[in-house]
Amino acid sequence: MKWSLNELQRYKNEPLHVKEQLDLNEMLTERFPDQVLAVAPVMVDGYVSFKDGDVMLTLKVKTTLTVPSSRSLKPVQLPTEVEITEFYLSDAAHLENYEADEAALVLDEDQKIDLDEAVGENLLLAIPLRVLAEDESEDGDDMPTGTGWEVVSEEEYIDKGSKSNTVDPRLAKLKELLPDQDNEND
Repeated sequence: MKWSLNELQRYKNEPLHVKEQLDLNEMLTERFPDQVLAVAPVMVDGYVSFKDGDVMLTLKVKTTLTVPSSRSLKPVQLPTEVEITEFYLSDAAHLENYEADEAALVLDEDQKIDLDEAVGENLLLAIPLRVLAEDESEDGDDMPTGTGWEVVSEEEYIDKGSKSNTVDPRLAKLKELLPDQDNEND
């Protein structure tokens, strides 16, 4: 769904209520195949208002994303709810009217706002960095392993480091060269 600024000028006095179901599956899975495996229908409810040549988009978005687990890459169903507030500006000079932490975007020459694009980008930003499948718990002991390697927790790493303060036998002869520096690091 796209709107031009000319269309939205009709909503100066009363905002446009938007209550739509969007299909963003194809758009997001093609553009971001490593981050998004599937997108359920997206429910959007909110308002679009026009004031002094600028547009404010205020939406509540709800869907379920299927994303890869950050540990095993298994598909994970991720219920997602996002609140979006963005400002679309007809002129770059209007940027001074907004705070630095507000999402204010200057429209290009076609002066159109793409709802699918705005919602899709915000959904992508809502995906957490760490997503685990149900069988992968935060403090689970079943970390991935392979031939000659294993993933260990930070606690295990610290424990192994404190237990392995023995000197490699191949380097033991070097210790004799500097006998007065035996326990300098302890």
